[in-house]
Amino acid sequence: MSSLDYFTYAGDVGKYGLETLGYSQAVRVPPGSRVEVSGQAGGWDPETHEVSSDVSAQIDQAFSNIQLALTTAGVKDGLSSVFSIKSYHVGFAEDHEEIFKAMKKNFEKWMPGHKPIWTLLGVARLGMADMKVEIDVVAWEK
Repeated sequence: MSSLDYFTYAGDVGKYGLETLGYSQAVRVPPGSRVEVSGQAGGWDPETHEVSSDVSAQIDQAFSNIQLALTTAGVKDGLSSVFSIKSYHVGFAEDHEEIFKAMKKNFEKWMPGHKPIWTLLGVARLGMADMKVEIDVVAWEK
């Protein structure tokens, strides 16, 4: 789809996704106000690929990665522009209280002016063996 603008943030993770796996991290959908961000895995450092073993730290890093992907795509308000969130969690049955707490903390930190819609899914595995969370979002820029 040549009429769409695709974006990938700098660093090893962005380069790996684009060159090795063939995907971008965000897309701006015409007429330019809607931006979708692919699943930003919990805990991966965008420069090193390192993944924390702590689920709360992974969730915090996933939100930082989303912010980076959105600003790379030109969304000046970043996560404040997000209206839809889908999160995928390994071990949800065991860690649900910690997951809810970490997600709410990040909602309040990054989106204090509104409450986006949210779908949460418990899954058996994600793209990398150490990943416990993956989050994708849709933003609307005014």
